[in-house]
Amino acid sequence: MAKALVWPLLDAQELPAEALVATVSRPSSLDDLNATWPSGVRAFLADAEGAELVWSAPLQLLAVKPQQLNSVAASAPSVDHEPLLISVLAGVTLERLQRLFPGHRCIRAVPNTPALVGAGLTALAWGRGVSDQQQTRVKSLFSSVGEVLELPEDKLDAFLALTSSGPAFVALVAEAMADGAVAAGLPRDLAHHLAHRTLAGSAELLHQRRLHPGVLKDMVSSPAGTTIAGLRELERAGVRSALIEAVVAAAERSRELA
Repeated sequence: MAKALVWPLLDAQELPAEALVATVSRPSSLDDLNATWPSGVRAFLADAEGAELVWSAPLQLLAVKPQQLNSVAASAPSVDHEPLLISVLAGVTLERLQRLFPGHRCIRAVPNTPALVGAGLTALAWGRGVSDQQQTRVKSLFSSVGEVLELPEDKLDAFLALTSSGPAFVALVAEAMADGAVAAGLPRDLAHHLAHRTLAGSAELLHQRRLHPGVLKDMVSSPAGTTIAGLRELERAGVRSALIEAVVAAAERSRELA
């Protein structure tokens, strides 16, 4: 997720490479970063000399596994300049962040991977003491990779379940649709291309025309036609219910991680 957020900023030259300091936990991650990121980015293993530089930055992005949070916080030095700490950790509350990083002004961000192509969605919840100017700065940062919403913290789990886990659910649907097309006789590469374009075009139609999904479904379904035959099979298999439960399960897991 850190890559998804930072790379577009580097690519658009909105963030100078020399201004970025990164720490990673594995040598393989360090090798990958050094091989693929622009020259000028300073990168360190978390336990190496120089890694402490990241804590002097005025804006810090925390993108580790929730299980690593306590050890990361334990390694953080005391700070007196109240840097902004933006956490993208699922389920980790502002209250817990503030307790672990008492010298920081904390922000929770819930972005999603379409940020990689500038089509992201990010929800932001503000911690104590974050000024209007700082909020504007953070919103500008995330606006460069997609749409930004400000939400109460208690809405973030549902937002995460739909928008951050959602791309995986959509990818599963895309893969299944392509498999169906292959079974019906299309070549694999063409089936994937058509499935992706169908999903993208349908989403754009729903968004631009502000259509309820049921309206689009009815627009496509002619009496005794091919679409209604397919929809019968989807309903028979419980696809609608399965997707509902997938989003609910992701939201519940996010709350558990807290």
